[in-house]
Amino acid sequence: MKKILSLLVLASIFLVSCEGDPGPPGADGLDGLDAPLPTIFEVESDLEYFSEGNLWSTGLINFSEFSDVEVFETDVVLIYRLNYVDELEDGSEIDEWSLLPQNFFTENGTIQYVYNHTFIDTEIFIDGNYDLIGLDNSYTQNQIFRVAIIPANFYSSANFNAENISDLMQSFSIQEQDIIHVNTLQ
Repeated sequence: MKKILSLLVLASIFLVSCEGDPGPPGADGLDGLDAPLPTIFEVESDLEYFSEGNLWSTGLINFSEFSDVEVFETDVVLIYRLNYVDELEDGSEIDEWSLLPQNFFTENGTIQYVYNHTFIDTEIFIDGNYDLIGLDNSYTQNQIFRVAIIPANFYSSANFNAENISDLMQSFSIQEQDIIHVNTLQ
């Protein structure tokens, strides 16, 4: 019995210490550490009226013009509109942002800021249930939007409130100074 036990121990040591041929090396640069990170850029724009669609639009905003991040079809694009800048008790200012879509109820009816996007660009526009040609300039001029591009792998594993841009920025360690500011006003 002692011989069988000794033989089993030796066989176990021999099998554990064996090493086969190494597998093929992984692809260079695909260790996950150099994957695209979430990015935010800010666009200040006037919206232009298009009578054929009865809507106001920023026109196409090409991601490549504002960021070097490659956007994929599976990535998440979120857009926020600056509602206003509020003053705190200490005199400092704080931005108040809303995630689109965003509705407003005017005396003429309802308008809504909405957007659509591809992996190449986005367009922000105002749609409504009445003739928008006379829409007040406060809705169409000097509008500031933040476009957040979140790679799918980050979005699926992150725990944040998408309604709150501050929470999004904190979750992805994006600082105010990291945001690219673009002014498209003429």
